[in-house]
Amino acid sequence: MPKVKVAKKSTFIDMTAMSDVTVLLLTFFILTSTFIKPEPVQVTTPASVSEIKIPEINVLSILVEPGGKVFMSLDKQEDAMRVLRKVGEAYNIEFTDKEVYQFGLAATSSFGVPIQSMKAFLGLPEDQRGEVLKNYGIPMDSIDNQFKHWVRYAKDVNPNLLIAIKADQFTPYPIIKNVMTSLQELRENRYNLITSLKAGANAEEGGH
Repeated sequence: MPKVKVAKKSTFIDMTAMSDVTVLLLTFFILTSTFIKPEPVQVTTPASVSEIKIPEINVLSILVEPGGKVFMSLDKQEDAMRVLRKVGEAYNIEFTDKEVYQFGLAATSSFGVPIQSMKAFLGLPEDQRGEVLKNYGIPMDSIDNQFKHWVRYAKDVNPNLLIAIKADQFTPYPIIKNVMTSLQELRENRYNLITSLKAGANAEEGGH
């Protein structure tokens, strides 16, 4: 008997629904993702089991690297611009509107040069500031503790600021103590220490 030939049919799968789902998922992740701010130095924070999350707004971040250099950042451009003017007035340095605006943009990532060098720093091309910033740090010695000025005026501008300290696990304790002592002299006794959670914990950062 002759074999019965089965007519071949083209298989067509409608991918419209799958494409819609993919676009929706991509949109969701873009809108809900939190981008990590670039930092002038990389630090390895100590581990803890705390699950307290640091807020994403109204935060004054203090970054301390192992050698003792201190950097800061503010999450609001407007706050940063007002703080620069106040610190400039304290040191009799007048910044132009352009310099204030540039600082407002930079301060949401990190800043940390002596106020006397700020004009020169802001005059650099943006792509060069990161490398230059690594060589500085906010002065915090007994003769000229500019760190205290930045914190004082930041809190004056925005009293709701939460202070968060992020230090490398190998930063010598006297350096951390110096930071805490400066805060205590300003009567800022409440602050968070950012840590990396140990394996098995549910959050990414902890506060104390």
